[in-house]
Amino acid sequence: MDNTGDSIFADNANWDFGGETPQNFDQHVNRSIPLYREGHDLVLKISDFFLKDGSLCYELGCSTGQLISKLGQKYQERDVKFVGVDREEAMIKRAEDKCRPLTNVELVTSDILDIAFQSADLIVAYYTIQFISPKNRQIIFDRIFNALNWGGAFLLFEKVRAPDARFQDMTTSLYTDFKLDQQYTPEEIISKARSLKGVLEPFSAQANYDLLKRAGFVDYMTVMKYVCFEGILAIK
Repeated sequence: MDNTGDSIFADNANWDFGGETPQNFDQHVNRSIPLYREGHDLVLKISDFFLKDGSLCYELGCSTGQLISKLGQKYQERDVKFVGVDREEAMIKRAEDKCRPLTNVELVTSDILDIAFQSADLIVAYYTIQFISPKNRQIIFDRIFNALNWGGAFLLFEKVRAPDARFQDMTTSLYTDFKLDQQYTPEEIISKARSLKGVLEPFSAQANYDLLKRAGFVDYMTVMKYVCFEGILAIK
């Protein structure tokens, strides 16, 4: 079992969000994903346009609760409810520690495919869909669209593939440089890449747009971009 950085260990093609991963997950994602905290801040600011008294917001794949706890804190004086969903019980337990003082946050241990959505004004998937089997992604996009109230929004943050091989080579190299700048060793970078084979399956930006379009979204735009990391806002 190889060290993928931040004392998180995984075998080849066997990255797992359960086990011991949640203990060091916050540090790992903050170092591994460019503009991770800035993306959280952007979600909080965009939420102003969609959440009002009586609103419901979902975060799909809430992991340790970094983002949903910030949302809950922001709206704790308002009549806004938040539901965080993650299939890993160990992640939910970490999230519960962050959200314990927040009465407006509910945490659910469940696969996203099993969620019976209620009508919502905002649904967030922050680097989550990329870990879902491609055969199920359109199903999830369709359910998200159907769950949103008219005028509601879907915020999708994803690692994305480049549109052709030349650009993909460039983005891969730039992302490797980023991780080296974060003081990850070459061995940790290689181990992480090996562990994610068949687990992380990014689509291109255009493929994500196509998923949104097939689900029924007409209005969508990129709101954040750093090489191979992208945030998309889609409005029903």
